[in-house]
Amino acid sequence: MHDKKKIPPSIQSCLKVIPLQTQTRSRNQPLWSKALAQPAIEFGPTQLAPLAGQIPPGLRGSLYRNGPGRLERGGQRVAHWFDGDGGILAVHFGDTAATGLYRYVQTQGYREEDQAGHYLYGGYGQLASGPLWNRWLRPLKNAANTSVLALPDRLLALWEGGNPHRLDLEDLSTKGLDDLEASLEGNQAYSAHPKRDPQTGEFWNFGVAYQGATSTLNLYHSDATGRVIHKGKVSIEGAPLIHDFALCGRFLVFCVPPVMMQWAGLPLLLGLQSYSQTLQWQADQPTRILIIDRDTLQLVAQAESEPWYQWHFSNGYEAENGTLVVDLLRYPDFKTNEHLREVAEGETHTEATAQLWRLHLDLQTGKVLDRYALLDRPCEFAVVPPAQVGQQAEYTYLNLHPAGANPAQELFGAVGRVDLKTGDLQTAVCGAGLYPMEPIYAPDALNPNQGWIITVVFDGNQSQSEVWIYAADALAQGPACRLALPQIIPLGFHGTWRPR
Repeated sequence: MHDKKKIPPSIQSCLKVIPLQTQTRSRNQPLWSKALAQPAIEFGPTQLAPLAGQIPPGLRGSLYRNGPGRLERGGQRVAHWFDGDGGILAVHFGDTAATGLYRYVQTQGYREEDQAGHYLYGGYGQLASGPLWNRWLRPLKNAANTSVLALPDRLLALWEGGNPHRLDLEDLSTKGLDDLEASLEGNQAYSAHPKRDPQTGEFWNFGVAYQGATSTLNLYHSDATGRVIHKGKVSIEGAPLIHDFALCGRFLVFCVPPVMMQWAGLPLLLGLQSYSQTLQWQADQPTRILIIDRDTLQLVAQAESEPWYQWHFSNGYEAENGTLVVDLLRYPDFKTNEHLREVAEGETHTEATAQLWRLHLDLQTGKVLDRYALLDRPCEFAVVPPAQVGQQAEYTYLNLHPAGANPAQELFGAVGRVDLKTGDLQTAVCGAGLYPMEPIYAPDALNPNQGWIITVVFDGNQSQSEVWIYAADALAQGPACRLALPQIIPLGFHGTWRPR
């Protein structure tokens, strides 16, 4: 390792409530917990000093990352990692230097709670403060903390329970909610995982509207500017948790896992349980597969398969034999939700691991023709180069655990590249006490045959964050460049690359 520079400034009981947690820390907490122990500190445009190597000359564009930046307010911890207020990191790469800045998304809930000095709103895992009737009157807080979508004239901070927030692409100032030119009616849900066609620039997204015994999968087809040009609806049974989907050539593929809100969400409506508390894994129910025509947004096939859960897909494509191929991060059950809840406490004890799996689907019926693991190691946050989304890709890049790590207690400590033809894995282990976030692929602006993997790494030994840049075809050689960040960036979820 290079020397580091020190950086300066069934309902068990409907009345059972998980309160906001008073902040306490144990001596045994892992090093990654330091990244979440204190609210992130905003910083304005700052030139990032190289700690090692040099910025590749062909890296021209902006990295944007989103994640929960504040998990504590007034000495109280949030009840789930998903409840933290969204904070955006931008790193703008110019001809010779990189400039970073970090800002909280100024949602209405964030501003009100900041003024009050304590939490007011409920979220994914916690209830609104105060008496029961307060929970009836207050909507869930839009945390704007999950992902980002870079459009030509704005950046959208995404949170799948409501409208996105509009931010300035350069200074990250919040401009308010964005209803995509009145396409999102009311506070209609808009997923954190839109998929963009690399050839046309068009993209697709969805949102789930819960309606008791049945729900509606709202579908959106947008042009490259973000304007919704077509909307569709598909009725689905129950009130399932759907987080992501796959673009597969001319089709959209949804795998609807058997995770449902208990009692059709009634405890949530009554303010007795949080959304997370109402979710129940139904092991005796199937995962349902929906295939939707991306042009008409009509359901063309559906089928059932054995139960599994997935947060994320890697990619998908139409094979020459007429089948659809879908790669996803597959969990055997929904224990992942408890593991992610524990992250907010700074200690995890629940082992919940996903593996990279491939499905072959019959296009006419939706039936699973074949299924198998592409990588039999715990992993997550898989991405392919943007130019290969919806098409057959050569490689997928992901986070994984180094050999010997305990996945119940540690967060990911390595970045990997999986050869999707041979199954070969190339791994870059960051080092003891170093934790990378989701790898983002950035194409080289000068060399079409070169790409870069950018990740933000938290160094728990030095309590600092850095931007690491790897050559996409040489992960095992270590980072080509490491850039110092002036403040800790809390471990987060998703990001994107916007070329200049």
